[in-house]
Order: sequence, then structure tokens, then C-alpha cells
Amino acid sequence: MIATILVPPIMEIGGGAAGRLGAVLARLGVRRPLLVTDPFMRDSGNAEKLLAPLRTAGFDPGIFADTVPDPTTDVINAGAALLARGGYDGMVALGGGSPIDTAKAMAVLAANGGRMRDYKVPNPIPKPGMPVIAIPTTAGTGSEVTRFTVITDTETDEKMLIAGPGLVPAAAIIDYELTLSCPPRLTADTGIDALTHAIEAYVSVKASPFTDAMAIAAMGRIAPWIRTACADPGDHVARENMMLGATLAGMAFSNASVALVHGMSRPIGAFFHVPHGLSNAMLLPAITQWSLPGAVARYADCARAIGAAEIGQDDERAAQELVGALRRLNADLQVPTPREYGIDPARWEGLLITMAEQALASGSPGNNPRVPNVAEMVALYRESWE
Repeated sequence: MIATILVPPIMEIGGGAAGRLGAVLARLGVRRPLLVTDPFMRDSGNAEKLLAPLRTAGFDPGIFADTVPDPTTDVINAGAALLARGGYDGMVALGGGSPIDTAKAMAVLAANGGRMRDYKVPNPIPKPGMPVIAIPTTAGTGSEVTRFTVITDTETDEKMLIAGPGLVPAAAIIDYELTLSCPPRLTADTGIDALTHAIEAYVSVKASPFTDAMAIAAMGRIAPWIRTACADPGDHVARENMMLGATLAGMAFSNASVALVHGMSRPIGAFFHVPHGLSNAMLLPAITQWSLPGAVARYADCARAIGAAEIGQDDERAAQELVGALRRLNADLQVPTPREYGIDPARWEGLLITMAEQALASGSPGNNPRVPNVAEMVALYRESWE
């Protein structure tokens, strides 16, 4: 088996790495970067902490701080218009997965024109965009190292998966110190998102020895430290392990793809505005249980990697221990069910077939070790409701 592996050409990793931004921009030949971020990063002064040294060093940066959770085509269009009239030659994406995904999508539109729906999977992206330097402030999405972006079509409420080699950032700056102020709920949701990335990459039909190594290493960093990171946000060891785990998981799923959990999770986010990591967490135990027969040995490896099963334990028993461990993790981190989250039950029931059809159309369920049909996905949505 030959695997094609894509990762950012430049990666700066470690506490304080954000201070290397100017040097990274210089290496890439970027002189007028646009900082893409969210209102909180702008208003809290975190954006200015990056911009001020750049101005001192002779760069001419701008800022676009209108990103939103679950980026929409309206926001992408506004950002791409700013790029077009501003004379920018690169972007710095600062924040969680949403600003990073926004910057990637803006680069696609700036280089290719048209609408974002023109590039949703399986459509190709003809031209690569300007360089994007990704600086994550959460340990979860892995978008700083992936070839994906996920954008919600404002007109249809469809959460579109867009993929291609040109979406891999030109550089990633992985500074765990930027996550120290991340609140417990966000830490939990993004952390389970990263764990889901690692598990799905490992059981994906597109897995390779490279992605296996990244995924197992990610699980081994995330699972032992996620509870500490939530309970004690200032714990540097926990934060560093979570950040490294999220990046490793990002490299794993970027090259092996995600599977059924992500396929079914995206429509929940699009229709009910549930944060992405949280919707993954809502689905992960039930979908893992359903998927076990397709890859018992692989799920058993995951159980051992997170410390839920002993080395040498029977695969069938170990795989079941994984499901139990995921349920306990959700309970410990107070992950609500869709019902507990407050989703309207009638609207949920009325959209189940549409959500299942959109999930199937995304292609992600096809990477699962056990591939469901629409009726089976509807049953899994109903099981996860409670």
C-alpha cells in the first residue's frame, strides 16, 4: 500500500511558538498578511499581541475579525471581498477551527472565484490559494494541519465538506500556551473532537501505517489528560499534551479521513447549531458500538491506547471496554444528549432522514469499517437522542 501524506511544510511547535510568526511570514515571502480571527480574539487584545510585533518588524498587516462558529458562506464571501480589495499576499488564521476553516475557504474563493458550493466534495479545487499560516487557540479541530474545511451554506443550511491538497496550511504554529485561557466546556468539546479524529483515522478504510502511528500517539496524549485540562485549565502539562494530541490527530485524519461520526455530526451542527466537537461527542459512543463488528481488532487497539484495556486482553472484550470508556468520558465531561441540549424533538424527528442523506452524501460514512444505509443512520440518531 502506498499512502500519499500531506502536512504543512513549516511547523513551529512548543510553548511560546507564536513569537515565531514574523520569521515564518518572512520565510514564506509574505509582507502584507490578513489576520483572520473572531471578535473575542480582537476585543480581548490577543489579536493585537500578534499584530503589534509584525508592524514593528516592517510588515503591513490587516485584520478580518468577523468569523463565526460554524463558518458560513456569507462570512466567507465578505472575507474574500476584503482580500480582493486589500492587496494581501497571505493570511494568518488565529483561533479555533472556525477562523482557520474560514481563512482556508477565503483563499479558495480568492484564487478560483465562484461560490463555495462549487468546491464541495467531490468537486476539485482548480488553483491553490495564497499561503495560510494557522495558529490554533484550541486543542481540537486539527484544522491547522488538514486538507479540509467545513462551511455551512447559508441558503440551504448544508454543512459542506471541502477538501484538497491546497487547503493544507503553508505553516502551522502550535503554541499550547494559547489554550491556557480556554474554558472547561470548550476544552471538553474540542478535546473529544480530537479524540474522535484519532479513533476514526485509525479505523478508517483509508488508514496507513503513517496515520496509524499518528492516531495511536494522539489517543495516548488526549485520553489521560483531557479531564485534567478541563478541571485545571492552567495545568501546562495537560495543555501541552492536549495540543500535541490534537495536532497528531489532525495529521492522522487529514491523511486517512474521518468516518461515520463526523458524517452524521455535521448535519446536527448545521441544522441545530450544536458546536462541532459537542455533536461528535453526542454520537461517538453509540456509533462506536454499532461499528465494532467491522473492525474489532482496531477498536481494541484504540481501547489499549487510551488505557481502557490491558495489553494482551481479548480483542472482543477490549473493544467493548472502549465503548464503556467513551460513555464514562461523556458522563465525566457532562456531555448532554441532543434531548438534554434542548433540541426541539419534533424538528429533530422531522429532519432525521435529511440529516442521514446529507451525511451519506458527504462521503465520510464510506470510510467507516461498517457502512450504514440511511435507515441505519436514522436509527443511530434516535439512539443518540436519549
